Parts: sequence; C-alpha cells; structure tokens
Amino acid sequence: MQIVHPDIEAYMGELLPQRHPVLLEMEQEAREQDFPIIGPLVGNHLAQLARMTGARRIMELGSGFGYSALWFAQALDDDGEIICTDGSASNRTRAEAAFAEVGVRPRISFHTGDALQLFNGIEGTFDLIFCDIDKHEYPEAYRMSVPRLRRGGILVFDNALWYGRMLEGNSDASTKGVAELNRIAFEDDRVHAGLVPIRDGLLVCRVR
Repeated sequence: MQIVHPDIEAYMGELLPQRHPVLLEMEQEAREQDFPIIGPLVGNHLAQLARMTGARRIMELGSGFGYSALWFAQALDDDGEIICTDGSASNRTRAEAAFAEVGVRPRISFHTGDALQLFNGIEGTFDLIFCDIDKHEYPEAYRMSVPRLRRGGILVFDNALWYGRMLEGNSDASTKGVAELNRIAFEDDRVHAGLVPIRDGLLVCRVR
C-alpha cells in the first residue's frame, strides 16, 4: 500500500529547494542499488525538526550510508554533534566520504555494530533521536530512547505506517514491531506522539 498518492508526492518533491549534489548522488545510488533511504521529503522534515527544536546533539539508530545524517548536519551549527550507527563497515566508509565531501565530517562520528548495543554504551542525553533499524527492534529502541532525551526532545521512527501491512493481517515480526511501537508511544504519558503520513510514515514523539 502506497501511503501518499504518487501525484501528491511528486508535487511535494517539486517544492523542495535544490539539494546538495552529494545528496543527489546518494539518491541516485540508492535507486540503482535498491538501497533503502529516507528520501528527500523525509530528509527535509527531519532537518526542519532539528532546526525548530534547536537540536545540538543527535543520535541515529541505523544510519545506512549517511543520507539522513547529511540532512541533519546541514541543520546544525558548527558545534553540533551527530552520532551515527550501522552494522556495515562499507556503509561507514561510503558515509564518511560523503561527510568529508560536504564538509561536515568533524561534527559526525560513525560507529559500526549493533545499533542498540552501541547506543547503550554511549553516554549522555540527546536533543533528537532518529531510529531506522530492523522493525522488530522498534519497541525496544523506543523504551531505550525516551529516557535518553532531554525535556522537549524529539524521537522519530521511520516506516511507522509500514506500507499499511498492519491493516492487511500481516503478522510477521517486522509488522508486529511497528504496530507495537505505535501502540506504546500513543499510550505513553511521557510523550506527545503523532504520525506524519509522508513517504512510509514517521512516528514523531516529543518528550513532555
């Protein structure tokens, strides 16, 4: 199930300002290799959230080859910090080359391994946490993330509408993980939760 009508999605895409050539290259690479990225509409929304909240320290759980981190990096001041995680060393190499080309390498650190294990070993609180890991791990990622955010901090999960599979009777682990994530977020009185129906849906939670 496509969440947004293709014509509406195309219209929204046409409204976006010109993107950095490196972002365009990464989008082309993702298309050619069928590599999942958040895309420009979500990237623009994440950057807007970072700017609106004055985020200075951002944690990414699942960074791929650095596409989302580049959107965040362009929204931060020079003293901002982004911590990336991914299980692939080749993704890290590709990401760090892109960060260097754009000139944001000093404000981004990239850790390779299991995202939740890495997260558990990184100290401090965050202004914004973005999660795009295996969907069956979403509920645990939520439970770990909320206590690590400052008051007013933002927690965002990608694929929160999961192509509508929860409406089609799909019972695999990924679909169950997304459905459980949404349930616990909307029942959690520590946060204000909302679903944003762009691309495959974003769950956005603000810590009360």
